[in-house]
Amino acid sequence: MSADPARVSVRILDRDYMIACPHEERPALLDAAEYLNARMREVRDSGKVVGLDRIAVMVALNMANELLLLRERGNRSTVEAGDKVRALRERVETALGHSRPLEL
Repeated sequence: MSADPARVSVRILDRDYMIACPHEERPALLDAAEYLNARMREVRDSGKVVGLDRIAVMVALNMANELLLLRERGNRSTVEAGDKVRALRERVETALGHSRPLEL
C-alpha cells in the first residue's frame, strides 16, 4: 500500500471538491461530506441565509456548537462515572473493613 494519500472527489452544494485523504480514511471522509452537504442544503433551503460562504459559516457554527455540547456532556458523564466508582470503592472498603479476616 502506498503512503501517498488518495484524491477523493466530494460534492457539496452542487460543487465538486478534490480532497487528499489516506485510503483508510476515505469512508469517513465520504460520510462527513454527505453530512455536511445535507446540513448546508437544509440551511440553504430554509431561505434565511444566502451565499455559499454564509451558509458554510452558519453550518460550521452550528456543528461547532453541537460538538462543544457533546464534549461537555461527555465530560459531565466522565465526572459522574468517577464519582460513582469512588462511592462504590468506599462502600467495598467499608464492607471489607467490617468483615472478619479470612481464616486459612
